[in-house]
Amino acid sequence: MKRVVTVVSAALTAILLAVSLTTGSASATPPNIPSAATAASRLATLTVAPESNQSSYSRSLFNHWITISGACNTRETVLKRDGTGVVVDSSCAATSGRWYSPFDGATWTAASDVDIDHMVPLAEAWRSGAYAWTSAQRQSYANDLGGPELWAVTDNVNQAKGDQDPSTWQPPLGSFDCTYARAWIQVKYYWKLTLQSSEKSALQGMLATC
Repeated sequence: MKRVVTVVSAALTAILLAVSLTTGSASATPPNIPSAATAASRLATLTVAPESNQSSYSRSLFNHWITISGACNTRETVLKRDGTGVVVDSSCAATSGRWYSPFDGATWTAASDVDIDHMVPLAEAWRSGAYAWTSAQRQSYANDLGGPELWAVTDNVNQAKGDQDPSTWQPPLGSFDCTYARAWIQVKYYWKLTLQSSEKSALQGMLATC
C-alpha cells in the first residue's frame, strides 16, 4: 500500500507541475495592499483636483533603478521577489525563472518579457503632486519596495498602460480589478497624491467588484 501511495503521489506531483508550467501560478504580492473596506475609506479622504504641470514632466526626474543590495537594483529585486525559481548571475541579472503577470494572467520564463510596472505611473504621479517633490522624494517613489507600487508584469501590457489612470486603462484580466484598485488607492494615499473625479469614479467601480 505504501508503494502505491508513493507512486500516486509522485504522479500527482508531476501533473500539478505540468499544470503550473502551463497556466502559471500567482507570484509573490507586493506588500501593504489594504482591504477593500480600508481602500474605500482611504479613497474618500483623497483630494480631488485637476492634474497640472504635465508639460514639465521628464522620466529622468525620477531616478531609477537604484542599487538595493549588493549588485541588485530595484528591477532585479522585484524580479526575485515576484518570480518563482529565479536564478541570477553574479551581476544579479535573472538567468532563469518563471513570472506570473497578474494584469493579464500570462506566465513568462524570460526576464526580458517582463517589465516592472509603477502602479501609479511616474507621469501620473508628477501630474498629481510629485512635481512639487524633492529629487530625493521622487527617487524614493520610483523605487518604492515598501508598498504596492512595483509589479512584475507582461512587458507589452505595461507599455499599453503607459501613464494612464483607471478611468482610461484597466487590467485586461478583469478579476484583478479589485486588487488593482486597492493597490492604486494605497499608493496615492501613502504618497499624498491627488486624483481626478473620473479616476475616483473608476476606482469606486473597480472596488465594487471586490
